[in-house]
Amino acid sequence: MAAAERSEALARDLDAVVRRAIPGTTGAGGLRRLSGGANLETWALDAAGPGGPVPLVLRRTPGGKARAGFGSGLALATEARVLARAVAAGVRAPAVRYVLAPGDGLGEGYLMDRLEGETIARRILRDDAFAAARPRLARQCGEILARLHATPLDDLEDLPRAPAMAQLEQYRAVYDGTGEPHPVFEVALRWLARHAPPAGAGRLVHGDFRNGNLLIGPDGVRAVLDWELAHVGDPMEDLGWICVTSWRFGVLDKPVGGFGARADLFTGYEAAGGAPVDPERVRYWETMGSLKWGVMCMMMYRLYAGGLDRSVERAAIGRRASEAELDLLALLDGRA
Repeated sequence: MAAAERSEALARDLDAVVRRAIPGTTGAGGLRRLSGGANLETWALDAAGPGGPVPLVLRRTPGGKARAGFGSGLALATEARVLARAVAAGVRAPAVRYVLAPGDGLGEGYLMDRLEGETIARRILRDDAFAAARPRLARQCGEILARLHATPLDDLEDLPRAPAMAQLEQYRAVYDGTGEPHPVFEVALRWLARHAPPAGAGRLVHGDFRNGNLLIGPDGVRAVLDWELAHVGDPMEDLGWICVTSWRFGVLDKPVGGFGARADLFTGYEAAGGAPVDPERVRYWETMGSLKWGVMCMMMYRLYAGGLDRSVERAAIGRRASEAELDLLALLDGRA
């Protein structure tokens, strides 16, 4: 079936699903693809409601097949459940409207509200439209993370648990499997193993909380997106990940997403009820994040070199492993 025919069939099926799933709607239209990734489909559509159009987003795996493999993320039904629990706990995120059922014939996915805002990090950091919001973003991120980490884990017992050592073992195995020696990664892996924090009881962790996965408006953070890496772990992981140098997008003097200071992030976190922040523990997770991103870059290159994805984007990201090495050297200077 050609791409146009598949799109038309999806539109027909979604029209029927929306009529059944969302009370008061009379169908759906305006279907358009928002991203073309191989691992996940994202579609925008508008449901016809009594008060006017209801903007929605469909997140679906290609063909409805379950995701599998390194970094593939949660099953989408589980992701939707996490998202719904976080929204109920006061986290700014899109509300889930409906989780696809087997009888819908659309495979694995869910419908959620479509919100207005910007996700492209370079625009957020440079466009005049966000100039007034930028000084507030780091504190807002801290406040959001405090609420996120306070989300009850009821009905989320099946989430993966990922303390520091479990993540290190995973990334060590992936790194070793590449067969490519990177001495800086070796040093980082050993340092991270020696200084790993205890697992503890664990909290809900977003897993990819960073500039690029935040929906931003002139008023600040409007929503947290992309929950597929959510897990139970150390809440300081989220605070460290958003400080990884790669997520500053060239604005290196502002460690929180390229828009703010760590002090503002930590102050917002504690003011919103988060546990007292240990900066060294956050620094540990920033170091772990740099190591993880470096290994991910290696995997991107392997996809390109192996012919699985010959796009320039894959090759370019693959080359960024060297940037992660420089970041790790700076983080480990005097500490290794």
